[in-house]
Amino acid sequence: DFGRYKGLTFWSPNINIFRDPRWGRGQETWGEDPYLTGKLGMAFVRGLQGNDPKYYKVISTAKHYAVHSGPEPERHTFDAVSSERDLRETYLPAFRDLIIESKVAGVMCAYNRLNGQPACASDKLRDILLKEWNFKGHVVSDCGAIDDIYIRHKYVPTLEQASALGIKGATDLSCGNEYKSLVQAVKSGLVTEAEIDRSVKNLMRMRFQLGMFDPPEMVKYAHIPFSQNDTSEHHALSLRAARESIVMLKNANGTLPLKKDIKTIAVIGPNANDKDVLLGNYNGQPSVSFTALDGIKNKVSPQTNVLYSQGMFPTGVVFQPVDASALSNNSSPGLKAEYFNNGELKGDPVVVRTDARVDFNWGPQSPAKEINADNFSVRWTGKLTASETGNYMLGWRSNGPVRIYVDGLLYLEETKNKRTRNVLKNFDFTAGRSYDIKIEYQENANHFASAKLVWAAPTEQAQLRNDAIEKAKQSDAVVMVMGLSPSIEGEEMDVNIEGFKGGDRTDIVLPKPQEQLIKDIQALGKPVILVLMGGSALAVNWSSENTPAILQTWYPGQFGGTAIADVLFGDYNPAGRLPVTFYKSVEQLPPFDDYKMEGHTYRYFRGEPLYPFGYGLSYSKFEYSDLKIDRSVKAGANVRVSAVVQNTGLVAGDEVVQMYIADRDASVPVAIRSLAGFSRLDLKPGQKRKVSFTISPRQMSVIDNDGKRIIEPGEFVVSVGGKQPGFSGIADAKTTGIVTGAFRVTGHMIEIREK
Repeated sequence: DFGRYKGLTFWSPNINIFRDPRWGRGQETWGEDPYLTGKLGMAFVRGLQGNDPKYYKVISTAKHYAVHSGPEPERHTFDAVSSERDLRETYLPAFRDLIIESKVAGVMCAYNRLNGQPACASDKLRDILLKEWNFKGHVVSDCGAIDDIYIRHKYVPTLEQASALGIKGATDLSCGNEYKSLVQAVKSGLVTEAEIDRSVKNLMRMRFQLGMFDPPEMVKYAHIPFSQNDTSEHHALSLRAARESIVMLKNANGTLPLKKDIKTIAVIGPNANDKDVLLGNYNGQPSVSFTALDGIKNKVSPQTNVLYSQGMFPTGVVFQPVDASALSNNSSPGLKAEYFNNGELKGDPVVVRTDARVDFNWGPQSPAKEINADNFSVRWTGKLTASETGNYMLGWRSNGPVRIYVDGLLYLEETKNKRTRNVLKNFDFTAGRSYDIKIEYQENANHFASAKLVWAAPTEQAQLRNDAIEKAKQSDAVVMVMGLSPSIEGEEMDVNIEGFKGGDRTDIVLPKPQEQLIKDIQALGKPVILVLMGGSALAVNWSSENTPAILQTWYPGQFGGTAIADVLFGDYNPAGRLPVTFYKSVEQLPPFDDYKMEGHTYRYFRGEPLYPFGYGLSYSKFEYSDLKIDRSVKAGANVRVSAVVQNTGLVAGDEVVQMYIADRDASVPVAIRSLAGFSRLDLKPGQKRKVSFTISPRQMSVIDNDGKRIIEPGEFVVSVGGKQPGFSGIADAKTTGIVTGAFRVTGHMIEIREK
């Protein structure tokens, strides 16, 4: 099966720097720090590509090269302007790490321009890649990026010129149809056959290294059986990853962990029972998954009463799937469903069944074994009955063409082939009256199929809120699962609501209805635990001051709900650390489209954050001592650092040890401090461990005003601890410590060659 998304070349990881929390695709990255991004990216690449000296398991593709981090609505026309210093110290190091250290075999060039030139045709990016880093893999364009060169950037006037520039810029493969124009480009003298041959050789070499032309018995990875997919070991790893990623932001007065035999607990919020918020974007469809509500129900005692309320519609959504109780067919519940193995509802259906409701998220899967995974269509017919008289919103959420008929009349038609979208219209229902409904849906070219019949009653919002308040009143503790979702933050999305634009955010606060519900429920006097989900930082200022406990759980994966419950009830001691800065407001940020690093990320932000990069609390406590540093080294030598960390608390737990360095005597602008090492340790109560790091000459270097990488004599401050140094109050993680020292580089200034 050689269908789209089913090959051995993976367009991952995204190692762009999450320089601004407003960027919707930041959720795909490893955060705002280039060192952390490089280290995690290298491990990811090695895991994907394998360790065989001859063959790749699969090919990993580092993206988006380079200097790419929003705004999403402008990415096809935007010119990212970056200084040589910012380029070398922030935007490129992770790419260098993956290419030189982990030998990533693929690179994807970005949509945007860099300092005037389209990234997929950039002389500078090409020369760094091929001449400085000696890259031996292949480069693929982001999808449609070659078209962008002439259509949107208007850098050249024709497709032939754009394609020629792509080849000359080392873009070997176009994700799109643009390179069909290369025949004419050769005839016009815009590019030579020899230049195209170079790209063809790069691509064919990749195929050879995947073992595509060798007998399977020669290829180590061809022997992996399908039974090794979705195994219990994989499930255990998914749960471990979810647990280890959870960051405890606040735990006042020992609010957490909760007792499993609590009498009544309320679980409230739009993210509490939504499986989509487990996954983020660019995800597969797991065989099993557990929401926060699932995890809590599975964790508490059999005697505990778990009350659930959605509390509100999800942010950006003013509807919910039509409930099964409102649908019928010949006096039986549900709608008649006819599935066809074509996109035109032609011939006889291959499956006829009753669907209790139309609320499907098939993803890349087939609706049934008899039905195509791609290019199918469905007709649903039956009756729709509302329980309330009034003006409803009635419509459709899917990613394929649809027609909806009510009482034989065309009510709604949407035939554009786009990403998942919402299409709704007003409709006046009379309570108890049954309306004939027919839905005709076509699965489209988007590989991730979904189909949902949705509506909203006139009083739905008020009913949801009142339900949440009533259930909170009945409880002994309230877990509020709030935050963002992949339906409002992500890649180039058709989202224009307050606080959001085109996949990005225009504000970093919680959506107003969520914050208001938190305040209303907390006013009841119940213990409230706020569980935040989402792919980026949130300015939860009010909750940081008033809510007893806060967990940041991101998009935690298929076992995310289990992991959340493990932390809430003390079966797992949280040790996650923030890979991004949590600012207090957008007023603390430079303009979103400003790619200068000054003012962005913990390395250059001089204000007071809500929670700093590297922050995270524990149920235990850790102390540091016995810092040892090579006090004086000549320029170009390594520096050895060690310290002792002890768990002085009462429970076992992990500690994430972080080392930061700060150049105190630099002759040019430098970061305030930079992460230079980290290690995750498991420590029992009372246990001590020595942790050691090495600071390399490159980590002591700066980019001078001529764009050269140099090491200067001078003093460097080193800190080792479970957090970033220099903060107080809420921003200081009180459950961990830190030790600080210094060393001096002596001798003369030396240059480090980039090649």
